[in-house]
Amino acid sequence: MKINFQHKIAILVVLLGFQIAVAQKKDENIGTEVVNVVKAYTPTISDAFKVKETPVLSDDDNSKKETIQYSIFSFPVASTFAPAKGKAAGVENGAKEKLFSNYATFAAGTYGTINADLFATKTLKNGDYVAAMLRHISSQGGIKNVALDNNFSTTSLDATYGSKSNKISWNGDLGYQRQAYNWYGLDPALYENLLPADKDLFLGKINPKQVYQNIYLGGRVALATGVFKEVTFKYYHFSDNYASAENRFVVKPITQFEIMDVKLKTNFILDYVGGTFQKDFYNSTSLNYGSTLFGIQPTFNYFKKELSINFGVGIYYNSLAQTETSEAKSKVYIYPNIAGSLNVVGDLMIAYAGAEGELKQNSYQGFVQDNFFVSPTIGVVPTDQKYDVYVGLKGKLTNTIGYNVRGSFKNEDNKALFKSNGYEEPNTNNSGYGFGNSFGVVYDKVKTLSFFGELKADYSKNLSFGVNGILNSYGIQDEQEAWNLPGMQLSSFVDYSFNSKWYASAKLFFVGQRKDLKATPSIVNIFPSVSSPEVVTLNSYFDLNTQVNYKHNERLTFFFKGNNLANQNYQRWMNYQVQGLQIMLGANYKFDF
Repeated sequence: MKINFQHKIAILVVLLGFQIAVAQKKDENIGTEVVNVVKAYTPTISDAFKVKETPVLSDDDNSKKETIQYSIFSFPVASTFAPAKGKAAGVENGAKEKLFSNYATFAAGTYGTINADLFATKTLKNGDYVAAMLRHISSQGGIKNVALDNNFSTTSLDATYGSKSNKISWNGDLGYQRQAYNWYGLDPALYENLLPADKDLFLGKINPKQVYQNIYLGGRVALATGVFKEVTFKYYHFSDNYASAENRFVVKPITQFEIMDVKLKTNFILDYVGGTFQKDFYNSTSLNYGSTLFGIQPTFNYFKKELSINFGVGIYYNSLAQTETSEAKSKVYIYPNIAGSLNVVGDLMIAYAGAEGELKQNSYQGFVQDNFFVSPTIGVVPTDQKYDVYVGLKGKLTNTIGYNVRGSFKNEDNKALFKSNGYEEPNTNNSGYGFGNSFGVVYDKVKTLSFFGELKADYSKNLSFGVNGILNSYGIQDEQEAWNLPGMQLSSFVDYSFNSKWYASAKLFFVGQRKDLKATPSIVNIFPSVSSPEVVTLNSYFDLNTQVNYKHNERLTFFFKGNNLANQNYQRWMNYQVQGLQIMLGANYKFDF
């Protein structure tokens, strides 16, 4: 019996229990990462600006929101935006360049900065392969007018072994990372008016160094046929210098099959995180925490001519372990997972909208990567993103210029906010974060209204350009402010290829004002004291970075990096000013064994 389109939709609605909505979410993750130049730049016209078909909504990354990321230390994030390139009809291709399996990069610059990478891979018999990567970035500090040590370093070693065939592919990963930072964000008012001997005494009892270590292993198995598509898993043990420890284990199986020519994809998740913080002047007892999350996300994918639809539901069960301050509890969460798009005028105008929610597992390790200056005293609970409703338009203005505009409204419970810790002078000489120079995590109900816009263009084979921005308005329930969340973020990049030897890129980003809580220091009987905290506004800032590459030959490329070219003495976090103008010179060498 033939089942028409209306009958299909009716059955899908009954299976899922709520309406179809039309939406699609495009991932525009403008990230900041170090780019190692491993081949000559070959400019092409990006497919991102030539949407030839309705994008598939089943990709996991489609649910992500556009973010603009930045770091206090510019060198690890220096103007490294690299738009994805794709082949386009009508573009002449140059001679095919030889590809190498391995590379080494070394660079050195101001502030005693060293950057070194080594990547090696080997293809074995029967589709097996092995690879390893060593990465290091460090700086000796030397930020002007900073009294405490402000050097930093990150070193990581990763290894993988895997196999790939027509029926199955798998890999296993093992890695170690060490990150060393200093809580150097001390308010000068605490010591600048002290006598030299008293100043030395006060600063001498502060040990600002913190070291994070992460040992992790993981893997992935994917099948080419059958209902079971893939499963990924990861385990890590994260620790620091203050005897804090965290373990996390995540497993994510995926199944997919068809019902009446409609794909049903189901994501499963098991996510456990648990850890402990030691007793200190912020916590009267040691702090233990644990959260176990089970989730299932069935989603139907339907495509018909100019219309694409994802509609599904997310069901989560979360169990929180008993802590020193709260009882054990568990709860079931149900979220919408609806998205779709409609080609209004071919690929010139695509309308999209959706409503999505999820339960986000937070972790100490995740907070550290967002803010290296958190204290080892924080509470860790999941964030309940009840819904994120969005609507937008994207497409092409011309054959070489693409656009994307979107408005969204997000409702989150237990959203994590970084807020400056108060001045609580420790009774031990080994603590370096109790002088108002660290950050805690507070949770609040936050509603966010956002407007996002973006333009990307390939003006010619040699020149590409992009700009995007987002405006945010926050509504909070308990806290005085949406701590350290900017109301505006802008980012722009330009890439230019002079010829087959020379290539240059530049990136400019702007971050608007943020709010934090500060206790004004004063001096009483030559010892520091503080008043009641008050809300302060952190100034907005911009940062300009650039990179120039010279390809000496097919193996060797030299590069120049310049960060914070305007020499802005801005604060990413309160009292944490960044390094000024930074220059780095380096080389990349590609090779085979």
